[in-house]
Amino acid sequence: MDRDGYLDGWQRLHGGYDPRGNVLVRGWLAGAYVVARPCAAAGMSPDLVTLLGLLVAATAVPAAAAGGWWLLVAAAVVVLAGLLDNVDGAVALLTGRATAWGQVLDAVADRVGDLVFLGALYAAGAPGRACVAGGVLMLLQEYLRARATAAGMTEVGVVTVWERPTRVIVTAAFLASAAALGSPWPALGAWAWVVLGCAGLGQLTLVVRRRLR
Repeated sequence: MDRDGYLDGWQRLHGGYDPRGNVLVRGWLAGAYVVARPCAAAGMSPDLVTLLGLLVAATAVPAAAAGGWWLLVAAAVVVLAGLLDNVDGAVALLTGRATAWGQVLDAVADRVGDLVFLGALYAAGAPGRACVAGGVLMLLQEYLRARATAAGMTEVGVVTVWERPTRVIVTAAFLASAAALGSPWPALGAWAWVVLGCAGLGQLTLVVRRRLR
């Protein structure tokens, strides 16, 4: 399967949303495709890649807690975990092993991974209240999209400012900044989750209301 075929398959699995219209999403998926090709050739299970990504994400917390230049390791782990999050779907499409169970497992692993990212910011020194608020807003956004889909919305609705790739980038950027510049940056990263979470939830709410009326 070439890259265009992979993007077509991804589009079918995501309610008809065309990733080619968004530079960030298209680039993110292109990177996943490059990594997924050797994994698919080796016969790896998509579910195994999903669980591997979650295990990789979990190592960001102790790395962030170690502080200092270990925060750079935590940032790199976040990026790698985010990439693996899309590699599992790419492997499933390239091997013809996409299943409904795989989609559910991937969605659950994504949400656990998002919470682990917040755990890394907290371990690095971010205030707990900001981490909790960021987590609640993220879960509300994803729950709203899931319920809207169950109610009849046939697409993702809208790609908001606060989707999974943006969460990965923001978390990694603030952890890396903390390694170089010190203590304010983990807290700023957590509050960025809150601000962008409010914006993303607001965007999605407006679109869902319009689509389901």
